[in-house]
Amino acid sequence: MDEAQIRDRLGELVRGSVEETLNNLLDTEADQLCNAARYERSKARENTRAGYYERGLHTKAGEVKLMVPKLRQQKFETAIIERYKRRESSVEEALIEMYLAGVSVRRVEDITEALWGTKVSPGTVSNLNKKIYTRIEKWRNRPI
Repeated sequence: MDEAQIRDRLGELVRGSVEETLNNLLDTEADQLCNAARYERSKARENTRAGYYERGLHTKAGEVKLMVPKLRQQKFETAIIERYKRRESSVEEALIEMYLAGVSVRRVEDITEALWGTKVSPGTVSNLNKKIYTRIEKWRNRPI
């Protein structure tokens, strides 16, 4: 086994661990909202499960597949991951850092594919940069 194979296997192990941990946290959060574990019969139960939906999330460890619980009587809103967020904030920060360091938008796309196994579109990089430039301008124009 060479170094590249070891690195790939370790990377997959880390990605799998991150995925498993996040899914366990989501399940625990759903259990708390229901006041009972999955399939548990309890008088304290306030809600019931209604399956899952899949959602992808880009993390430092790579793309993970989240199984987000659905509840019958209320919308499941997790405190762990922001609604509609597809990338971990550290991934967004890395994209912004690359762009601010002078790396072209197209090159950022290639780098993200090499690092995380998924491409980030040039439009996404541009949108993130618009967001950061708005914050920079607010900071620059703040009263002293």
